[in-house]
Amino acid sequence: MSQNQNKSPIYAKIEKNKQYMKDNVGLDTSFDLGFRELVVLKTKIQLYYVTGLCDASVVQQIMRQLIQINDDEINKKKVSEIVENRIIYQQVERTQSLDEVVDQVLSGLVVIFIDGVKYAFIVDVRNYPGRTPQEPDTEHVVRGSRDGYTENIIENTALTRRRIRDARLRHEMLKVGERSKTDICLCYIDDVTDRDLIEIVKNSLNQIEIDGITMTDKTLEEFIVGPKWKPYPLVRYTERPDVAATHLMEGHVVLIVDTSPSVMILPTTFFHHTQHAEEYRESPVVGTVMRWARMIAIMLSIFLLPLWLLFALDPSLLPKELAFIGPKEEGTIPITIQIILADLGIEFLRMAAIHTPTPLATSMGLIAAVLIGQIAIDVGLFGPEVILYVSVSAIGVYVTPSYELGVANKIARIVLILFTAIFGAIGFTVGLTLYGLYLIQLKSLHTPYMWPFIPFDARAMIEVVLRVPVPYSKKRPSIVHPKNDYRQPKS
Repeated sequence: MSQNQNKSPIYAKIEKNKQYMKDNVGLDTSFDLGFRELVVLKTKIQLYYVTGLCDASVVQQIMRQLIQINDDEINKKKVSEIVENRIIYQQVERTQSLDEVVDQVLSGLVVIFIDGVKYAFIVDVRNYPGRTPQEPDTEHVVRGSRDGYTENIIENTALTRRRIRDARLRHEMLKVGERSKTDICLCYIDDVTDRDLIEIVKNSLNQIEIDGITMTDKTLEEFIVGPKWKPYPLVRYTERPDVAATHLMEGHVVLIVDTSPSVMILPTTFFHHTQHAEEYRESPVVGTVMRWARMIAIMLSIFLLPLWLLFALDPSLLPKELAFIGPKEEGTIPITIQIILADLGIEFLRMAAIHTPTPLATSMGLIAAVLIGQIAIDVGLFGPEVILYVSVSAIGVYVTPSYELGVANKIARIVLILFTAIFGAIGFTVGLTLYGLYLIQLKSLHTPYMWPFIPFDARAMIEVVLRVPVPYSKKRPSIVHPKNDYRQPKS
């Protein structure tokens, strides 16, 4: 960017600047690029802005202030100083680069040129269109705050700042994308977050070379963390400001991307994706029970179907007390195919629910449950037990707090089913072993994915298994290497 700035300095002649805006931004071609020329103390002044990203009343107020200079001032030699003094808005900066002028105008700021002056004023009056903060659909809580991040990066930083009113909270703004020039905010607490972690993330962002990141945070994830081909999420997404603030206090880095209502937390481990804000809105005992129930559901979503398939294919592995497990009669379709078809059918229903208008979603659910499910059993397409265990596994996926983790667990389940169906008990054992080894070797920004289980950290593992009361949780997680280890006095 600095090289481009050196190539395109602002001209003293205002008409040359206007021609540059015509050639590079589409002035007089793009209808939403606003332009107004005024005469102040017999000096031409030009304003540039994007109509959809600026409040019209604010732009009018700026022009009113500039015109009023003609009535109050007579010193024609200090037009630039007078103009700068009359612009009564929070952020007014100077720039000597036409490239930066273009970037700022397209970001929703107002730029003011003055004839005979080799710099321009940038006035931050952004007013991005968007919705008001509301509770995220995927992270509901019974008790707790109902606000959530929106598509507006300015609002999102304010929601975080409201929860951490610390002078050491840092919000560094970066731009990524040669064409999109998307705003990205790097958030961290200066005296807590490890400096090496900050530099790793910042360097990764600065090295991104791409036209644009219209898919926002997901595109960033693919550039920042590796390996590229992996089903399991190595960063955590949240739309709740309280969750993001909690991770900031622990020493994590948070990335806020403009136009995205979810923020990216990194680094994270497998167990970060299994925790939910609801556990911390209840008493420690209730929160612990909820956590155990959630972990059981997650384990069932992965292992229940492969294990049942193993017993169905080889009933001799079952003790007499569990002999009732397994299909009672042979079906016309192999049991493995039944499981895959039923699992695929539930995936179809999930995708249909996403694309179905809300008033029709209930009707679609009734059709799926009553007509398709029951008739499929009556005609012999699926066995009753197949429907039961596939449904329980699906519920386990929906119980998983992280949508990305739930999808990854579904893929792992299908792989285990195939191993079991082809190789029997040996395949199940080998598949389980390979699955465990795969999770163990994963790293998120040099952070072991299965920490604190592997490598084992007893104190941290207790906080994973139990919802420890906050007064007893005095140390920050060691995995992020916080500069300030203690969140409470050592008493």
